[in-house]
Amino acid sequence: MKISASIYSNKKKSLQSLIKELDQLKIDMFHVDFNDKKINIEKIKNDIIEIRKISKIPIDLHIISKTPSLYDAFLEEYKIEFVTYQEEDIIEKFTIPKIKETSFGISFVSKTRIENFEKYFNACDFVLLMTTIPGESGGKFNSINFNKIRKFKLKYPTKSIHIDGGVNDEIAFILRTLGVKSVVSGSFLVKNNILNALQKIKSSVINSEFKIKEFMIPKDDSPIVIKEETNFYEILKTIDIHKYGFVFIENKKGKFEGVISMADIRKCLIKNFNIFEKINADKLINNNPITIKEEDNITTMIKSTQNHNFPISFMPVLNNNNNLVGTITFFNLINSES
Repeated sequence: MKISASIYSNKKKSLQSLIKELDQLKIDMFHVDFNDKKINIEKIKNDIIEIRKISKIPIDLHIISKTPSLYDAFLEEYKIEFVTYQEEDIIEKFTIPKIKETSFGISFVSKTRIENFEKYFNACDFVLLMTTIPGESGGKFNSINFNKIRKFKLKYPTKSIHIDGGVNDEIAFILRTLGVKSVVSGSFLVKNNILNALQKIKSSVINSEFKIKEFMIPKDDSPIVIKEETNFYEILKTIDIHKYGFVFIENKKGKFEGVISMADIRKCLIKNFNIFEKINADKLINNNPITIKEEDNITTMIKSTQNHNFPISFMPVLNNNNNLVGTITFFNLINSES
């Protein structure tokens, strides 16, 4: 997962010293907020010139304007690598320009529906979800965006997801599990020891507040079959449809029975190859999978994965009655640094 440092979140350091420090740490992008109600375009131009003198790291420009088309020529002249427009502020009849060197995105606040991306689909490479109030440094991440990220990824799988607002070590870990491509970090990164903060965002969880139920894949979106009503074909078909590599098994009364993963299928086929046509859920099922409770936090989840000598790619999430309520998967962590 890429990190874009919000350069205006630190008012104490000079722009030059901040850029030098971030450049030495090989930050992925410099995030520049440009709200033309608050900042003059000349300041943005001068700051970009200063950044270019010091570093070759790409610039990630967020334009908040009623009339963003006024800045098309500026974007082309200064060869801005990433440009995002804040959709809710635009009042003109607007078309995203085509500039060879620039990757474009559209930004939505938490209350805006992801379906609004439809009209920008052909012109945008990514969406930027504002997960706090735009323009307010140090805000808290709005957890409703976890579900928006999942929905966007399902609806627009070829487009990247970027996040801006409230990103700390814990949020960054969750976002990696959800397959987010890039995050903007302001207060957490540039107002603290930047090296330590960057290491936390990229690799660790120091503080854990969110419960599993707040960011898990809900039960309705999880792969489930009923043991008494399924067969080998339906199990394989369900795995193929959901693309997770496993299914959960419940009985007719809704009781969680266990899981069937592709590894379970492989072991069963080896053991029962001569009676292939008689294979059913009872032969395939793992009745004692590694699970987690919906009220647990990330620290508990990480410790659970570390307590086993084999890789864990998913966990069923159970409530206090041991009923299935959702899923946690770790597949996106494998590609989170790409």
